[in-house]
Amino acid sequence: MAFLADSVLDAALSEISSNAVALHICKQAPSSYTQATSTHSLGSKSGLSFGAAANGSPNGRKVSTSVSNGSVSASGDATHWAIVSGSVLLAYGLLPASQAVTSGNKFNITSLDVRIPDAA
Repeated sequence: MAFLADSVLDAALSEISSNAVALHICKQAPSSYTQATSTHSLGSKSGLSFGAAANGSPNGRKVSTSVSNGSVSASGDATHWAIVSGSVLLAYGLLPASQAVTSGNKFNITSLDVRIPDAA
């Protein structure tokens, strides 16, 4: 069984929280920066702020953020979120629920965890 100390997981989460420049809502899971910011993006919000690394549930470590007044740039069903730096897709995941969005509107995400599970 593998083991990673919390400090190792926290260092990876720090890379995300320190370098994130925007969160995009996407119509499907992105596999690249271009897909996250263009091909699959339905909107975005820059200026993210993350809390300190903490215990994740059911295990691992996490950092949390939220989004208010994100700008919707295309209409569709947002199913995923993506966090990017200036040129790198740092992380992505499923939204808690699919959300129909309309171009020109705003979106909010009350709480979003980026979690790294414990090694198995």
